[in-house]
Amino acid sequence: MKDPWHKKYPSMNLKQRLDYHYNAFDKSQISPDPLQFLHLFDDEMDIEVMGIIASVFAYGNVRQIINTLHKILIISENRPYRFVKDFHNKNLKSKIKNLKHRFYTEKDIIMFFSLLCDIYEEFGSLKNLFMKTYLPLDKNIKKSLSGFSCHFIARAEDKSVNGKINPGVKFMFPAPEYGSACKRMNLFLRWMVRKDELDFGLWYEIPADKLIIPVDTHIARICKGLKLTKKKNVSWAMAEEITNNLKKFDPSDPVKYDFAICHIGMRKLSF
Repeated sequence: MKDPWHKKYPSMNLKQRLDYHYNAFDKSQISPDPLQFLHLFDDEMDIEVMGIIASVFAYGNVRQIINTLHKILIISENRPYRFVKDFHNKNLKSKIKNLKHRFYTEKDIIMFFSLLCDIYEEFGSLKNLFMKTYLPLDKNIKKSLSGFSCHFIARAEDKSVNGKINPGVKFMFPAPEYGSACKRMNLFLRWMVRKDELDFGLWYEIPADKLIIPVDTHIARICKGLKLTKKKNVSWAMAEEITNNLKKFDPSDPVKYDFAICHIGMRKLSF
């Protein structure tokens, strides 16, 4: 990635450019990215748990994200699934004392792990919960994702005083029907559903063409420049439009280009 591709391959069309970057941004280019924490594990349950943790904390400066995830690994003693499973029984709340991430408070983070513990006790995995909301005939995962997030919000309301939950907890579980691009949830689903050397394909029941690209400012800026979207603001509508346009280049796996596009934006490289 040292030399700008456009100086070496000026005649590439957009599909060739996308495929070039998809191949160039392989596992050797993974850092810095929250995804690198999932690759520390071999056990599927650890990968799934680390996936939801990494995605929920994946906002803000990348250095801050990486620092927070390192802290959580230390707190969990590099056993994220066991940490979540034991969260109620061993009263591990004290280990989270003073842990914060941007506007997530200590109470928000305790609620997050408490919700995860409840879900794993009842459903056995996040995959099992999501599959209860998954609608195979839908064109994408919009409604399924909404049901998944709403389940967490409803649980949080049940566990909160007077049913009122903190803004930080609401932010953890966005719903697309309110216009949110749901970047962090779509990121988690990409990691779980897609299968290549970056993503894990653990939720193989869901086809990759149902995914929606996780849109952040980097993705939005580059995709506007590539004319993959006409939308001005980051939203679910923008995410769907970008995904639908990427399907022109790979109908079965349009979101495979996400990692490369995002890191080109993060590293301020030329597309």
